[in-house]
Order: sequence, then C-alpha cells, then structure tokens
Amino acid sequence: MLGLNRLTNAIANASPRRRVFMGIGVASFVGGIILLAGGFALFDSGDEAPPAGPAVVDLGEVDIDKLDRLRTTATPAPVAPLAPLGDQPYRLVIEKVGVNAPVDTYGLDADQVPQVPTGSDAKEIIAWYNFSSRPGSGSNAVFAGHVTWNGPAVFYKLAQVAPGDIIKLQGTDGTELVYNVASVFSVDPADPDSLQVMQATDRDVVTLITCGGAYSDTNDPVFGGEYDERLIVRAELAAVNAGAPAAGG
Repeated sequence: MLGLNRLTNAIANASPRRRVFMGIGVASFVGGIILLAGGFALFDSGDEAPPAGPAVVDLGEVDIDKLDRLRTTATPAPVAPLAPLGDQPYRLVIEKVGVNAPVDTYGLDADQVPQVPTGSDAKEIIAWYNFSSRPGSGSNAVFAGHVTWNGPAVFYKLAQVAPGDIIKLQGTDGTELVYNVASVFSVDPADPDSLQVMQATDRDVVTLITCGGAYSDTNDPVFGGEYDERLIVRAELAAVNAGAPAAGG
C-alpha cells in the first residue's frame, strides 16, 4: 500500500488521464474528504452508528494503464447498446433496506475531484458519475451516496445488503433495470488499488459506494470527521423491463 504522501506525489507526476482516475481514488477513498463523506459535519457522535460492513479486502494492484486503454482503445469497439433509461429521471430502489431515492448526474470539478450532493436534500440523493457507464449500456455504472448527513442518509443501511438481493433502477416511463447483488465488500480508503471498483468492466454492472467502518472525529470545521473504510456493493444486470408505451404512441 502507498502512504498518502506517496500517493499524492504519484498523482502530481501522473499524466492528465491518470490524474483523473487517481484523483477519483483520492477524493473517493483517501480520508473521505469529499466523496460520500461530506455528511460528517453535524454528525452527532451520540447517534446510532450505521450497521457494520464486511471485512476489508485486498483487490491487488491496479493497472492504471489498463484503465487508460479501456477508455481510449485505438481499436474501434463494438457499438454499445443504447442506455435503456435514456435521459429520463430515474430512481434507485433497494427494497430490502428501504432505499427509494432519485438519482442525479455528477461529474468532476475543475480540480478533477468528483462532485457530490451537498444541498439541503443531500441525504436523499444518489449520485451517478458521468465518467462511468450509463446503466444498461454494457459496463460499470458507478453510484455513490452518503451514509450520514446530519443523521442517517440514503445509504445508512447499505451494509445490510447481501449477495442475491435485488437493486432496481426505475425510470419515470416505467422502464426498469433489475440487478442481482453479486458481492459486498469493504476497501481501505488509503489504498490506491481501491480505484479498481470504478474501472470499466466487460459485464453490465452497477457499483454502489458509501462510507463504512469506524467514525473518528477530526474537528474539521466542515466535515467534522471521517470513516476509515468504504463499503462497495457490486450487482450484475439480470433483466430490463420495458416501460409502458406513451398514450397515443
């Protein structure tokens, strides 16, 4: 594992594309500075802690060059299937843990840091990242949500999800993508190999990310503290149910 200083130096010396991916890793995992972890301010240490997550796993070494090749291959790739949800609003539903929340699109800011929900409704919003695949288009669609934001947030009970459980994406026109949970695990936020959870895949999957592990108060004036793990839920596409045709169509 790289220490934070070594990781920071590696990012500074990396190519722009590598900095994007490595920067995602820093913002997403290291220290929980912004991504998923912004709800630490106003978190009351006396509140009930989120459910415990699974043990941390070692994903092995990440191949940053492979990430580049997957996204910028010189060989024309087969035409990806059209995203079934198109540009319509949709919700992410996990009935087992009571999640039924709107999904908003987020990207990278000018500093290549993933943007996250921070408004008054941040605890209720799930972010889909536009540097990842569109759901249902053949690769890895990456989502993130807060575990706490002034109390329990949208992914507060995500650690209770288990392999075999169902995740649904439901569009306003009735289109529904159904995913079966394949794996649930935790990663070390200080490990740059955690980047692999955002890597493109050759299967149609969704990856959900939130904070987990132990919370510690850092007295940060904005965030208050941080969690020491990141919880990952990976689910594979099982079915696409078409919406009802529009009246008169």
